[in-house]
Amino acid sequence: QVQLVESGGGLVQAGGSLRLSCAASGRTFNNYAMGWFRQAPGKERDFVAGISWSGGSTSYADSVKGRFTISRDSAKNTVYLQMNSLNPEDTAVYYCNAGGWSKSGSYYIMGGSWGQGTQVTVSS
Repeated sequence: QVQLVESGGGLVQAGGSLRLSCAASGRTFNNYAMGWFRQAPGKERDFVAGISWSGGSTSYADSVKGRFTISRDSAKNTVYLQMNSLNPEDTAVYYCNAGGWSKSGSYYIMGGSWGQGTQVTVSS
């Protein structure tokens, strides 16, 4: 099982940008698709973005399309989430996950490989 550590969260004003990182340990990083999820207080954990094991395919939640970009660096065993044009509704704890990629081009969760999360707070 891969271990995941997120970083890069913080406090930013509306309209600003942040880049989250998720470092994975283990030699099996390239065997997994990777995903970002977020959970706001009192709400369920929701899918944000996913990237296939090769990095050649991505998917996004409608709420972040055109503002967020997911990428991965296999040499560094790291997945990134570039977040632009942030708004207060993006405030949440962001988690990365190691999962799978369906033939239809969507991300799915496998097992329990979650990081500890990183807090993103967007002020108005």
